[in-house]
Amino acid sequence: MSVKVFVGNLPFGVTDEKLKEEFGRFGSVESARVVTDKHTGRSRGYGFVEFADQVAADAAIQGMNAQPMEGRNLTVSAAKSQANERP
Repeated sequence: MSVKVFVGNLPFGVTDEKLKEEFGRFGSVESARVVTDKHTGRSRGYGFVEFADQVAADAAIQGMNAQPMEGRNLTVSAAKSQANERP
């Protein structure tokens, strides 16, 4: 079962590929996505990384939270489930 991690305070120039590369050192990344504005295509400053297992996700949270990326300190935590938010 895959585990999703929230990554906030991303530099606006970070791409999906860069996010996957940075977090890949903690384990197998199934997907990495920077959330973009649907009208402008510009990054909204946060994204999600999906790991193959909980151990890798926990390591990424511990290893990357409050760490700098291109001059900004990241906020990394377990992603909250959207199951209760959408019908």
